[in-house]
Amino acid sequence: MENRKVELLAPAGSFQSVKAAVNAGADAVYMGGIRFGARAYAESAESTEEDMVMEAIHYCHLFSVKLYMTVNILFKESELPALRDFIKPYYVAGVDGLIMQDIGAAKMIQHWFPDLPVHASTQMTITSSYGVEMAKRLGMTRVVLSRELSLSEIKQIYEKTHMELEAFCHGAMCYSYSGACFMSSLLGGRSGNRGRCAGTCRLEYQAAGKQGYYLSMKDMETVALLPEMISAGVYSFKIEGRMKSPVYTAGVAAIYRKYLDLAMASIADEKGVHEEYRVDPQDIRILHAIYDRGGVTEYLTRHNGQEMIAVSEKKFREENIDVTDYIKKNFIEKDRQLPVKARLSLHQGEKARLMLYLPDGTSVEVSSDTLAEKAGSSPLTKEVVFDKLIKTGGTAFSIMEPIIEMDEDCFLPVSAINRLRRDAIQKLTDCILKKSERVINEW
Repeated sequence: MENRKVELLAPAGSFQSVKAAVNAGADAVYMGGIRFGARAYAESAESTEEDMVMEAIHYCHLFSVKLYMTVNILFKESELPALRDFIKPYYVAGVDGLIMQDIGAAKMIQHWFPDLPVHASTQMTITSSYGVEMAKRLGMTRVVLSRELSLSEIKQIYEKTHMELEAFCHGAMCYSYSGACFMSSLLGGRSGNRGRCAGTCRLEYQAAGKQGYYLSMKDMETVALLPEMISAGVYSFKIEGRMKSPVYTAGVAAIYRKYLDLAMASIADEKGVHEEYRVDPQDIRILHAIYDRGGVTEYLTRHNGQEMIAVSEKKFREENIDVTDYIKKNFIEKDRQLPVKARLSLHQGEKARLMLYLPDGTSVEVSSDTLAEKAGSSPLTKEVVFDKLIKTGGTAFSIMEPIIEMDEDCFLPVSAINRLRRDAIQKLTDCILKKSERVINEW
């Protein structure tokens, strides 16, 4: 059990949320593009710039974070010819998997892109080992289970199938089974299976002469049950909320990152957990300050009940400035950077050479366009060169304590040093991204 790994999967409806998720410690991010996703009103879907997902793939891969793309609507026959060309650039860029509901569309994707993992979306409403086995036979590599399952049901499914399982751990709940609700279509003409759910279950209704939110589920919160979920066989822990803010994404992901790590450390073996796994009440208060629909619930340890519904009218809740400011400062406004070692060689009559090294052994080297010269009245100093090399703000890298080998009486324009740094960072970026890119044979 000590070698078991789990994944924290965070939602993103915008590029800012992607950065927030990565900065908060997510292992993977899921988002949709401008077409074929089940959240048609997310910023990533409404954007006229199709490359928001492309930018997200590149950003995530720089930090060894996976990017899964949601393509989880039910397709119309007329849409299928466009699916291949839509997915192709993301496939080439190295998207780590597609989350899909439509079995026919999934089979076509597997035909066109046989090495691209396809995950069975929660929209497929898979609630049994039979459904998981069906997904496996269809070539899917992961199943996103319905939120309506208990811990014992998840455990039985895992023990019978040993399939890679993804389960929601936090966020909104559906009144119906995930993917099997037609209320929005019936009342508003907007299908949840086409990415346009109107959230009709969140509206106020009248029953027995009284007004109330009788169909509005409280939100899922499982932070106290993470060891049990891991022991049941859950691999990927999915946070709901592609329509929510970067503050929500970062805040929730940061807390679940903390407790997933603690849960993994607390698991003694397949049969139980150590007693030291405890959730700090302050972290629960932070979760509720980030988002609170009127209480929390889950199906993991209970069956249906009226206590799972947030019946009372939702009251205006003032923003907790301390919490949001902390999240913004630490996960949204701060750019994450990879530590990089550097070595600069600068000698008279030679081109300057700059090498960058990552801890995993990845390295690049660039050279200046011109030769270094004997200095006149203003030779370069190591202090000046050092200052120029470490100015990596706005990039994904931070050059740490560069080694500078240079003649004392040497000159190279400062602009050339800056260009060396920029060229080396770009080359290192390209080198990292190249590792996940795919080559495609034209049809």
